[in-house]
Amino acid sequence: MSLFQVTPDAYLFDMDGLLLDTERMFCKAFVELTAELGIENRAASSFFATLVGTSSKVTTARLSDFLPTGTDIVDFDVRWRTLHSDNVQKGVPVKPYVYDVLQAIEAKGVPMAVVTSSSAKAASHHLDHAGLLPFFETVCAGDEVSKNKPDPEPYLTGAARLGVSASRCVAFEDSDLGTTAAVRAGCKTVQVPDLRPVGTPLPDLGQIVADSLGHAAVQIGLFDGPLT
Repeated sequence: MSLFQVTPDAYLFDMDGLLLDTERMFCKAFVELTAELGIENRAASSFFATLVGTSSKVTTARLSDFLPTGTDIVDFDVRWRTLHSDNVQKGVPVKPYVYDVLQAIEAKGVPMAVVTSSSAKAASHHLDHAGLLPFFETVCAGDEVSKNKPDPEPYLTGAARLGVSASRCVAFEDSDLGTTAAVRAGCKTVQVPDLRPVGTPLPDLGQIVADSLGHAAVQIGLFDGPLT
């Protein structure tokens, strides 16, 4: 039985770490470049986990807190994003059950949107390359809003573009910042954790927590039976 008594007016999805396994790709590029600066892989991976869910602007600003003194932050950031972009051109892995969930929602005729901190150009490219873009009526990107997650503006904007109230939407997120944003916007929120700082508990915001998007779909009644 669904945990929600009423069918939502729309479903809103984060992208990185939820639909696409881009966070691990971004982390791989970060670890590779920081190794050249003498930073251990474990330390780099742990720091990267604290960046998950942040906007590009915040991520860049945080680099000076971690990279060795004297590092050209701008140059590092450009090389990092270029390396990640080159890797992405080879293909972006889609997270488990994504196609099943999107097809189930599409069959119900309920509109969907992506609400991401990534830029509009990157988001559209990644979604299109993965064959997911046609499922969504709109993509609300990080460079299209004045405030990014954990502010509720991205989710309020995504819902508004679909012509519905955020309080009548179900939002799927992986990061704590994104979950906070969705909850603050009034969405019924499901968190599917991905990369996280070791030992950091999930925020207690009243969200549903699932270990995969497929299990999340079962919990909210999109699928009638267990996953196969």
